[in-house]
Amino acid sequence: MIDDYYNEQEQWERVKQWLRENGLWIILGILLGLGALAGWRWWEQRVETRHQSASAAYGLMLDTLATGDRAKALVLADELRREHGSSPYADQADLLAARADVEVGKFGEAVVRLTRVMKGSKDEQLRLVARARLARVELAQNNADAALRTLGGAQPGAFTALYDVVRGDALYAKGDRAGALAAWRKAEAVGIPAGSAPTVDAASLQLKIADVLADGVKDVAAPAGTTAAAAPAAPVAVKP
Repeated sequence: MIDDYYNEQEQWERVKQWLRENGLWIILGILLGLGALAGWRWWEQRVETRHQSASAAYGLMLDTLATGDRAKALVLADELRREHGSSPYADQADLLAARADVEVGKFGEAVVRLTRVMKGSKDEQLRLVARARLARVELAQNNADAALRTLGGAQPGAFTALYDVVRGDALYAKGDRAGALAAWRKAEAVGIPAGSAPTVDAASLQLKIADVLADGVKDVAAPAGTTAAAAPAAPVAVKP
């Protein structure tokens, strides 16, 4: 029993000696860990607060647009971009503001906004939408060549049909009706990928095809590897 007591006493003395030698570092480590945890929680709270603020600003812009006050809505879009430039809400606001600009003929302002989203958004889908809308604005500026270059700058993915429609519009503007028909037929054949929302107005597309056919343009077969898809019951048009 005495030997056991001395063994325990020696072990305790060793523990106390180790604590005297390393206790400061242990305390510092604990403090650093607590500081890192507090910093992380602060950062999460800051991100959430900024997200809520950006969401509220975007909602205010939507409400302002709904009242018809386009000028104020554009001011709010610019404020949202300045204060929350890295937020996806800023990109969404730019897309809406660009449409408002187009409605009053401010194509230059729309180009700036759409280019900013096309090049800077972290969301690939938003970048693709902005690119297609930019091409439409360039068409409205009577610059079909620029529109074709814009469309050729990225792989459209789920927006293939939309890109083909706009490409057809650009070719038609250049007087290439056969090329336009081929692009529109391709859009018709691509259809809508499973699980995706419609990106083109199927009724409008059919009217374009019918118009060039009525002008005597020779019809083209659907591109190899594609199959025609039925038009959606309620197509949603994507406009600039």
